[in-house]
This record gives sequence, structure tokens and C-alpha cells, in this order.
Amino acid sequence: MAFEQGPIPVVDFSAWSKGSSDDKSRIAQQLTEACRSVGFVYIVNHAVPSDTLDEAFGWSRKLFDLPEEKKMLAPHPPGPFVHRGYSWPGLEKVSQDIIKDGEEAKEADNRKIADVKESYEIGSEECKTQPNVWLPEHVLPGFREFTTRFYWQCFEAARELLRALAIGVGLEDEDFFLRFHSGENNQLRLLHYPPVETEQLSSNAVARMPAHSDWGTITMLFQDDCGGLQVEHPNKPGDFVNATPMKNAMVMNVGDLLMRWSNDFLKSTLHRVTLPPADEKQQIDGKSMTRPRYSIPYFVSPDPEAVVECLSVCTNEARPVRYEPVKQEDYRRMRARGQYAEAPADPITVS
Repeated sequence: MAFEQGPIPVVDFSAWSKGSSDDKSRIAQQLTEACRSVGFVYIVNHAVPSDTLDEAFGWSRKLFDLPEEKKMLAPHPPGPFVHRGYSWPGLEKVSQDIIKDGEEAKEADNRKIADVKESYEIGSEECKTQPNVWLPEHVLPGFREFTTRFYWQCFEAARELLRALAIGVGLEDEDFFLRFHSGENNQLRLLHYPPVETEQLSSNAVARMPAHSDWGTITMLFQDDCGGLQVEHPNKPGDFVNATPMKNAMVMNVGDLLMRWSNDFLKSTLHRVTLPPADEKQQIDGKSMTRPRYSIPYFVSPDPEAVVECLSVCTNEARPVRYEPVKQEDYRRMRARGQYAEAPADPITVS
């Protein structure tokens, strides 16, 4: 069934794998309608087991509890084009702005307000354009083995979502999108937002993650119970609503390339991470502080040489083609400009 969690629909995938063709069609239509109207959807009874998610969050906490000098043994490479390894607080600056050659002043202006978060990026071991950057095994034994396995478990869930979306937009071949997605160009991201003074966030002295859209096909997000993720309201541009955590639910959203594929039939929606609800704050030394927040997004992207062009089933006389064909690697590089500086920033001090 589909129901509402605020303005964000909830779709139950329990009947997808062993249900009838009618069940699959119904679920596909519910998923696609959520992606058309909001661009975000909660998915319950998906293919990633709850005990696996608990283990993934356990590894994330172990990773970010390491001393800074240990985490820095796997540093994110300089520049924006290889997105792997450990990013310390203040290194990455998320923005919806497109930075072009000669716009260094614009990039510097964006970086005046730092993003207070740290992350670790993992891809396929077969990805030639973005090789992994691993911690030495003795620093966190078992981490590489688990996250490599988890990466592919997430892709198995993603494959079913891509099939449902193909059915939902009216394609005859439910494997259409899978022909562009080998799984080797996806990205698993472990994210930690350390406690920060609420006054600093509310005054915009620092940020967590500013409003942005995702670049790929879809994003699958798993989050803890802290809160703070917000999605732009589908009927009120500029207003954001809470994506309240649901235990073991996946939050799925449409990325830019799926929006282009669908000729804007499906929405790549702005979203951000900011102050959590008031009851999720804490007092430390007399200061109001946010709780630490952990989340695990899995970004599903076409293969680097895949060409994304508007689907004929999403175009007609009243809805002509809105986008020129684009290669995934070209679009990724265009969006990545400005996110990571060529000269890495020093870690910022977190309260």
C-alpha cells in the first residue's frame, strides 16, 4: 500500500519479489507517482535486511570514533573528480551552484560558510575512474570486507527499484535502466554530522548540508533516528518539510539524470540537512547542541560512458524534449566542480 508520512509518500515493497504481475504493476505505479509528485519516497519492506543496516551503522560509528590521525590515513584525494576515502569536517562544500572556469570568486564565496560533517566514500573495486582509498586493515579490521559486501547488497535493492521505475514510466522492458547500470559506478557514503551549537546553525555561521539535488539516477538513504533531513515542499517552492526518520525504512529520491531521462516527468527535488527537531537537541556546558547524526546514502549512477537522453514514452507534442543527450561522466564532472577544492582545506574545529 501507499500512504503519507507528511507530504512524502510511503510505498510498501513486500509484494514486489514474489507477488503477481498486478502487484508489481501497482507498486511500480505507486513508486512512480511518488517520484512524479514529490521526488522523494519512503520504501518499507525493501531488500536490505534490518540486521545488515544495524551492522552498517555500527561500522560507521566505529569509523568516525577513530582519532583524526587514523582517519587521515585514507584521505580524500585533492580536487573534485575522485570522490573516495575520508573527508574531514570543512573539506566538502555542497552547493546547487554550477562552478565554471574563471569563477574562483564564486567558489570562494560559497566556502565562507563551512559544512560541519565528515564522510567516507566507497565505490566498486572495479571502478577505473574513481579508485577506492582504503584505511590500512589493521586500523579497522573487517571494515573493508563489510563495506564491500554492503555496497553490492545495496545494488541488489537498487536493481529492483530501477525495474519498478521502468515499469512505472511505461517502458515495455523492465530491465531498460539496468542496461546502463552495471553497479560499478555507484557510491556508498558513510556520513557523520558531529554535535554543533544550534545557535551557529540557526544563524548560518556554519552549515550541515545546504540545499541541493543529487546528480545520479536515484539515491537510497538510510538514516538514524536523529532527524534533520528536509525536502522542498512539492507545492511550496522554498519551503522545506522534515523527512522524519522511520525505523529501517529507505528514503529514495530521484536524481538529476533520471529527471532528464524522464523529460521532467520525475522530479529531482532539492533537499538539505539542517537543525533537527527541538526534542532532538541536548545541553552541553550550558549550550544547546545538536545530537550527532549518522546517515548512509547509496548513490546509484549510470556507467561513466552511458548516454542519458529523454525517453520517447515521456515526450509528446505537448511535452517536447527538454534536454540534450548527456554522458554520465561529463555531467558528474560538471556538477562536481567547486565541491572539493584543488588545495584541500584544513579540518575545522567542531564544538
